Amino acid sequence: MSDVTEPHRDAALAPADRALALMAQMTVREKAQQLVGILPHSLATPDRVAAGLEHGIGHISGVNVMAGAPHVLAAANNAFQRFLVERTRLGIPAIVHNETLNGVLGKQFTSFPTPSGLAATWNSDLVGEMADLIRRQARSIGVTQALSPVLDIARDARWGRVHETYGEEVLLVTAMGVAFIGGLQGDDLADGVIATAKHFLAYGWTEGGQNLAATHLGPRELYDVYATPFEAAIALAGLGSVMNSYSEIDGEPVAASRAVLTDLLRGRLGFTGTVVSDYRTLDFLVDRQAAASDAEEAGALALHAGLDVELPGAFGYGATLAAAVEGGRIDETLLDTAVHRVLTQKFELGLFEAPFVSEDPIELEAIARDGGGIAADLAHQSLTMLRNDAVLPFDPAARRIAVVGPHADSALASFANYTYPASLEMMRGLATGQARLAGMEGMLGDMPPAMREAAAVRMEAMAAIDLDQVTRDDYGARSLADAVRDLLPDADVVAVPAIGVLAGDATQDDAGIADAVAAAHDADIVILALGGRSGAFAGLMTEGEGTDTADVSLPAHQIELARRVAAVGRPTAAVLFAGKPLAIAELDDAVPAILTAYYPGQAGTSAVARVLFGAASPQGKLPFTMPRATGQVPIYQSAKRGSGYRREIGDNFQRYADLEATPLYPFGHGLSYTSFAYGDLALEDEAIAVDGRIRARVAVRNTGDRSGVEVVQFYASCRTRGMTRPMQQLVGFARVPLEPGEERAVDVVIDMSQLGFSDAGGRFVTAPGTVVLMAGSSSDDIRARADLTVSGETAVVARRSYLPEVRVSEPRPAGAEESL
Repeated sequence: MSDVTEPHRDAALAPADRALALMAQMTVREKAQQLVGILPHSLATPDRVAAGLEHGIGHISGVNVMAGAPHVLAAANNAFQRFLVERTRLGIPAIVHNETLNGVLGKQFTSFPTPSGLAATWNSDLVGEMADLIRRQARSIGVTQALSPVLDIARDARWGRVHETYGEEVLLVTAMGVAFIGGLQGDDLADGVIATAKHFLAYGWTEGGQNLAATHLGPRELYDVYATPFEAAIALAGLGSVMNSYSEIDGEPVAASRAVLTDLLRGRLGFTGTVVSDYRTLDFLVDRQAAASDAEEAGALALHAGLDVELPGAFGYGATLAAAVEGGRIDETLLDTAVHRVLTQKFELGLFEAPFVSEDPIELEAIARDGGGIAADLAHQSLTMLRNDAVLPFDPAARRIAVVGPHADSALASFANYTYPASLEMMRGLATGQARLAGMEGMLGDMPPAMREAAAVRMEAMAAIDLDQVTRDDYGARSLADAVRDLLPDADVVAVPAIGVLAGDATQDDAGIADAVAAAHDADIVILALGGRSGAFAGLMTEGEGTDTADVSLPAHQIELARRVAAVGRPTAAVLFAGKPLAIAELDDAVPAILTAYYPGQAGTSAVARVLFGAASPQGKLPFTMPRATGQVPIYQSAKRGSGYRREIGDNFQRYADLEATPLYPFGHGLSYTSFAYGDLALEDEAIAVDGRIRARVAVRNTGDRSGVEVVQFYASCRTRGMTRPMQQLVGFARVPLEPGEERAVDVVIDMSQLGFSDAGGRFVTAPGTVVLMAGSSSDDIRARADLTVSGETAVVARRSYLPEVRVSEPRPAGAEESL
């Protein structure tokens, strides 16, 4: 370890001051190395560690998922840190990052529902608790930065990464994102994990719904809609890091855009943290977008734009950047600005005081496996019943139950991309040649012979791995058939997978469907386990990074299975595993009950079984709009007035020539085993000022004979002179648990700035006009509404509000009144 005893080692100084003191001792090469990451596989031997880390490093890019149990990961991270601290000139530790999208990405770490499933809970408080646990689990193995959450607004179902998001509505994405970031970063980064919000900006709105494609948006919508969750995360949760979008906006790649990464992100949104690149972003500036001629030019463009750290490894930064700075081709002040941000965060994280973590296997496994109760609660609360024609709940006394369909006997079906099992599946796909992943196919060729031989052996072992058994062994996950057996041990439960997720050989599919029909004839109850598969580049997927689809319909052979099985006439329900909107009109016609499970994680199928047989009631609400057909995509509830499926311009213009324009299931939809009645929506004032606050109350009563949870949703429809506004936008929500006969009041306070918008001059303002406030069970199931007038002169918003104040009262007798 260096014997330098300069002020940067004084923990009493502010992190920014310590960073400046350290920079005064650094060479240009050492500075440039702080702006890059390195992949763990590049450090597989002592010689490669020495070569890769001799000048220091900014990030260790991810955890090698093949490394093993938590204590093995901790030991590997400690080894990297030990070399940096003890064997480099200045002893600067690295930031180690991990995806953490569904939990820490590593063997045995608790796996939670995919983010679209988390959004379906509408429970931001519980998402915050989950993120707090992820923080503690990540820190236990030395991980100090998470490449999550995804704050993209997802309105195009063709995009394969919808399931990574919190859905289509600005407020829901904002609430979930702020909660996740707050839990992950904690009150003090000294024991927190830096959250990385991505992908800045509007990455979910691309040409053709395709990953990496161009984004075309005007500046008003870009700020009012797509930037809002990021700005809220900065203002309310102190967001530490942002990852760029791969896309271009108005012809300029985001990674090279100072207008986006500096003027908008730092200037307007007030961001002060680090901007890290999505993997291979700088390479893409050269070989995909042709916006730079070589690595040095890509580095110069990105650094000037405001991109601080290049991941996963050096292309345009690192040695290339150092040479350009030393040659006078890049201004060193740009380098210093980025380095200061990175080092400040390292001091904030406490890495200089505590670079190492425990390697105790018992302690670390206990931490990794913690949170099973949270995972189970989130899985249950996410389950969304789309349809129920008096079929559910099934009779738990049934003795012959057939579970049929591609996910009938699969434990892996519950795990989405960026979980440990899905990552193994990606590696197996690469090993077997089923999948290709840019930058990884040539990985073996880049290694020395001995390493290449060892890696080839590991890849051969990967090809033979039983992924379904991994999910059972490491997570206690169960297939849906097993979960039903666990719940009903006296029942005879038969699992008939019948067909694959995607169509296979027609003869084999026909034979499989015939087997499923035979099982249905012998059963009292039939459960169809249908849907998609999420993964990264592993082949045979329906969604995930690199798997966009031109057709969002449920595969035709799954529809045929559902039709033929339902025609047997047994009580039948379909369980849909899918993290994005699917066009399921034909399934909706075929079966009387549909339950959406998203990708619910390790506890998912047990929650599904409990809901199917009435041990629990469904509570989820859709975080996106489900189309009738692919031709409606993109379809979303907050379309502008005069557009979308709520257009008010006559019947002939409200539909397609060949299809209703309305969705099959609207945003916010989700049924319960009980029923809820709403009272009137009461306003404190029917006239407010442009800088005022809307105060409203609605009462909700459980009118059924079972306990349940209603998600009360508030929407606003604004009319403003000179500008087109959304026909309605989500402005508040509350989860309201109610026993039979119970009533609770929901109070909401909405600052007018939450309803602000960019005017013709680009100023974010509130303006006079009219507002219709609505309360309901979904965006199309409005139960109460009230009109109010907004008066005064148009006012520029000085301090924006992002989330409403919501309060749910204690239970009270039905009809009881209480002043606002």
